Amino acid sequence: MVQERLKYLRDEINRANYLYYVEDNPTLSDFEYDELFRELKKLEEQYPLFITPDSPTQRVGSISTKFEPHKHKYRLYSLDNSNNYEDLKKWYERVEKECGKQELVCELKIDGLAIALAYEKGFFMRGVTRGDGVTGENITQNLKTIKAVPLKLFKNVDLEVRGEIYMPKTSFEKLNEENLQNGEKPFANPRNAASGSLRQLDSTITAKRDLSMFTYTGILENVDVNLKTHYETMQYLKDIGFKVNPNIRLVKNIDEAIEYCKEWEFKRFDLNYATDGVVIKVNSFACQNEMGFTARAPKWATAFKFPPEEVNTKLIDIETSNVGKTGAITPVAVLEPVLLAGSTVSRASLHNFDEIKRLDVRIGDTVLIKKAAEIIPKVIKYVETPEHNSLPVYEAPTKCPSCGTELIVPEGEVNLYCPNIYECPSQAKSRLEYWVSKEAMDIDFIGPNIISQLYEKNMVKTPDDFYRLTQQDFMFLDLVKEKSAYNMYTSIQNSKNRPLKRFLTALSIRHTGKETADLLSEHFGSLEKIKNASVEELSEIQGIGNIVAASVYNFFHTPNNLKLLENLNHLGVIPKEGTVIQSNVLNSKVFVLTGTLSTMTRDEASEKIKQLGGKTSSSVSKNTSYVVAGESAGSKLTKAQNLNIPILSEGEFIKLIEQKD
Repeated sequence: MVQERLKYLRDEINRANYLYYVEDNPTLSDFEYDELFRELKKLEEQYPLFITPDSPTQRVGSISTKFEPHKHKYRLYSLDNSNNYEDLKKWYERVEKECGKQELVCELKIDGLAIALAYEKGFFMRGVTRGDGVTGENITQNLKTIKAVPLKLFKNVDLEVRGEIYMPKTSFEKLNEENLQNGEKPFANPRNAASGSLRQLDSTITAKRDLSMFTYTGILENVDVNLKTHYETMQYLKDIGFKVNPNIRLVKNIDEAIEYCKEWEFKRFDLNYATDGVVIKVNSFACQNEMGFTARAPKWATAFKFPPEEVNTKLIDIETSNVGKTGAITPVAVLEPVLLAGSTVSRASLHNFDEIKRLDVRIGDTVLIKKAAEIIPKVIKYVETPEHNSLPVYEAPTKCPSCGTELIVPEGEVNLYCPNIYECPSQAKSRLEYWVSKEAMDIDFIGPNIISQLYEKNMVKTPDDFYRLTQQDFMFLDLVKEKSAYNMYTSIQNSKNRPLKRFLTALSIRHTGKETADLLSEHFGSLEKIKNASVEELSEIQGIGNIVAASVYNFFHTPNNLKLLENLNHLGVIPKEGTVIQSNVLNSKVFVLTGTLSTMTRDEASEKIKQLGGKTSSSVSKNTSYVVAGESAGSKLTKAQNLNIPILSEGEFIKLIEQKD
């Protein structure tokens, strides 16, 4: 009797989840759902031997120490793509040449993370990230928290499906609001938020992030139907419990596929998830088998990427209140709000004052804006109107908007700078924000709002002040409770022994970013040696010119900076020494890392390359020896292909770095 009741409750809750999260057709009220869930949980506590893997109570709860690598049973391929309709027609001509006229299936390309899910006899057994297509990470426990991932199918079948995990836009906005309220850094976009959520070692955190999934293909091994097309397969997967995008469409030819692309170029912005293109596949499995694959992609499928949107709007003002960590004044265009690539834009980049002069944009102009890589809006040009010539030519500011100091233009540069390095409030706060950032000292839980409060209350003026704070000090800040205070204090203490390259990055030395910090760390190995290096010694390092060398030298010979370093050292902030070359296996070969690696971070991969005598670069050129392409590799991969530079999958890269001298 108890087992029957347990089965009834599990089936009812799983069905309710399916109707709500897959069909978008809820049949139970929240109260009714909660009552069923409470009863199920209570019975399972009383009879733990009757708990089954498909029980809804098993979706949340475990903490992992790490994610184990798992080799895919079937390789996950990439997709070739284009951004013009002529390329689509040429692709279809190749299809016709191989198979004759073919029906096609069009699906929106979801901007998320690819995943492979394995089912045995209808039960969810394993979920693995795409990784390099050959090997990914087993994140089964985290995937169990996503209600669009069925724990048990409506049929007892063996299969593997591929899907795209995404975060709905509404959930993304809610998460970022919570992060800001807690003094944490917001995520840049829904894809980053989804990626960060999936990689939580505590699956209860993943469960709170409201992720979802669309299934986009399936490999069926033990089913009772004979499916001959992709479209039939997608309908079958939907029938047995998977969430399939409702906008999938079967079309007769490439012209209808192009119409689909045109239809969704702007309609996509009304959706509650991000999509950056359309995937077009040959419908017939027979034709798919005949066409086969290239080394990296199926010949029977392609992706059309939507072009960046450009719109006109009015330039209301040019804001110059943004003073950076090195004193640079960055002009920002204040715009009449306009919809651009799915979001309302009211500000855009103008880069620097030379760019304003070059573009000749004037306050009151109608300007053309677009999103660079669909993320950062920027002004492209002014639109010619009768009013343009009557508008006053823009004059750059002469005084710092933060401290009132006369601005300067250093020799050989185009930016305006505030020279009041140590007393300008905006510069000081910018340096503090950069100190805690991910690429510098990586101090979590402390965002701009917290830093602003600490600065205004005279609690933190320079980075060493962070390490004088007690947990109690944070309790004096607005909206900071005991747990948040503990998190902030602990995160600061944990940052005391970051690698030398991160420490150098965090110092905000002018002209010295992450790559230069890497070069200094690798060449000298210790902070003391860098402090004692001459301009000549610094400029001899490949990749560091005279201007950068002079800037680094001046930084380490300025009394204020030396006092800061002395204070940090006294407070126990002692960076780990730089990379030590362990062998010359890679013998000065230059690597470019792109995309997401599944078995290590890009920083870890870069460190390994340097230990083996190789070098890393952020850009692809004719001097690049290899490009290592992880998941969602972008324009660097395309450039490498155009230059015929060898491309390594993550698996091939690991084999290379594991070889002996």
